[in-house]
Amino acid sequence: MSRRRGLVAGVALLAITLTGCTDVAADSSTPSGTPSATASTPSETPGTSNTPSTPGTPGTPSASSTPGTPTTKPTVKPTVKPRVKPRPPSAYAKQVEAKLDALGYPVGDVDGEITKRSKQALCAWRETNGLPVSRGGLTAADVRSVLTATKRPAATKEPGIYVNKTCLVLYQIVGKTIRRIVWVSTGAPGYDTPNRTGKVWRKWAGAHESSLYDDAYMYDSIYFLKDRPGIALHGSRVNTLIKTYPASHRCVRVMRPQIHHIFEETAIGTKVQVDGEY
Repeated sequence: MSRRRGLVAGVALLAITLTGCTDVAADSSTPSGTPSATASTPSETPGTSNTPSTPGTPGTPSASSTPGTPTTKPTVKPTVKPRVKPRPPSAYAKQVEAKLDALGYPVGDVDGEITKRSKQALCAWRETNGLPVSRGGLTAADVRSVLTATKRPAATKEPGIYVNKTCLVLYQIVGKTIRRIVWVSTGAPGYDTPNRTGKVWRKWAGAHESSLYDDAYMYDSIYFLKDRPGIALHGSRVNTLIKTYPASHRCVRVMRPQIHHIFEETAIGTKVQVDGEY
C-alpha cells in the first residue's frame, strides 16, 4: 500500500513539473524549448554607447594633452635676405659729370673726380632746377636729379646775362632758353664785384689794356654800370686767370671763346645782373 501511494505521488509531481515548463516556453521569444541565456539573464556589461569613458590614470597624461607636444605645426620663420648696402653718391660721380657736361654745365675733365669745377657745375644745376644753391659736394639728391633729367631746364628769368657769385658762373638767357653757362671769376677780397642790376651801355670789341691797371688786358668787354664805368664783363689774356675763386679787380672775367659769342649776341640795353656771395 505504501509503495502504491509513493508511486501515485511521484506521478503527480511529474505532472506539475511538466505544466510549469510549458508556461515558461510560451512566454519566451526563443522558439527553442530551452530558455535563452541571453533573454533570461540580464547582461552585466552595459552597451558600448552607454559605457562612460575611463578617466586617465592619475599621473599619466593622455596623448592629446601631453605637455611639450605641439598640437599644430610650428610656423616657419621666413628667411630674410640681407639688405644690399646702397652705393655712395661718389660711385655715380663720373656718370653725373658726363650728364652735366652733355646738358651744357661745364665740369672740366669727366673723370669721376668732383673737383672745384665740378662743384661749380653742380651749383649751377641746383640753381637752375630750384634746389638749394651751394658749391657743396655731390649728394644723393643731386645724383637722382641729374641722372633722371632729359634736358636742360627752361629759363625762369627774363632774357639777359646773370652772374652768380656763389657758383662763379654766368648764364646767358635768350628768349626762354639758357643758351650758355660759363665759368667766371669775380672780384677778389678788397675788389669785390658789387651785386647790382644794370644794362649794357658800352661794348668794346677785341683786346685793349685796362685804364686802371697796367698790363691788364681785356677782351670783348661789355660794360653794364654807368656809375661804375670801369666794371665790365670781359675775357682775359689766358683762361688760367679765370680762377675757381674770386680773383679779379672788380670786373667779371669770363672764359674765352665764350665771351666772344656772348659779345656778338648781346645788344646795347640788355639786362645784366650780379648777385650771390662766394
